[in-house]
Order: sequence, then structure tokens, then C-alpha cells
Amino acid sequence: MVKAAAILVGLIFLLIGIVGFVPAITSANGMLLGIFHVNTAHNIVHLASGIVFLLCGMAGTGPSQTFFRIFGIILGVVGLLGFFYGDNALLGIVANNTAGTWLYVVLAVVMLFFGFAPSGSKAPV
Repeated sequence: MVKAAAILVGLIFLLIGIVGFVPAITSANGMLLGIFHVNTAHNIVHLASGIVFLLCGMAGTGPSQTFFRIFGIILGVVGLLGFFYGDNALLGIVANNTAGTWLYVVLAVVMLFFGFAPSGSKAPV
């Protein structure tokens, strides 16, 4: 299941990265769907993350779980930074707002679940 989840997350992140560049979906003030503040750096992070998730998903359960762990921790840190920076760009580079910060917190929890949940079935003892 973790492999399929990594592939699905990879496709979603790729789609979000691409959509972030579409002016009809991202308003002039950089609001994706009128909710999340994005910019070029943010979109590139989504595209790169999506590619890595897809590669890990295709590589197997181990790489998928490892990347879910790593990315879950990273998103947790980004969420914490988001609370500190508020509606300002994270580290002066990546666009952020409160909606994005809460999304990162939720995604961190979900990704850490996939990263640390037991995988596969074990024979009964």
C-alpha cells in the first residue's frame, strides 16, 4: 500500500506544481485556487517532490517508506516555520500563508503515518 500511496502523492504533487504555473488557476496575487499562496520556488518544490515520490514509489516499499519519513519530518518543520513566519515567505523564498501552514501540518502527520506504519504482512507466530 505504501508504494501506491507514494505514486499517488507523487502524481498529486506534480499536478499541483504544474497547476501553480497556470494563470487561470493561480490568481495575479499568487493564490492557488484562491486559498494557498504559491510562487515559482514553491511550484518547483512541488514538482521536485512529486518526481522523487514517483521514483520512490516505483523503486519499492523501502524507498517509499524512507521518503515518507524524510518528507514527513521536513513538512513538520515547514509547518512549524509557517507558524513563525505567518503569511510571509518561508526563509524569504517559498510563498506561505496560514492555510498552507495547516496543510503542511496535516500532510506531515499523514506522511509520517505512511513512513512509520508497519508494512507488509508477517506470518503468524
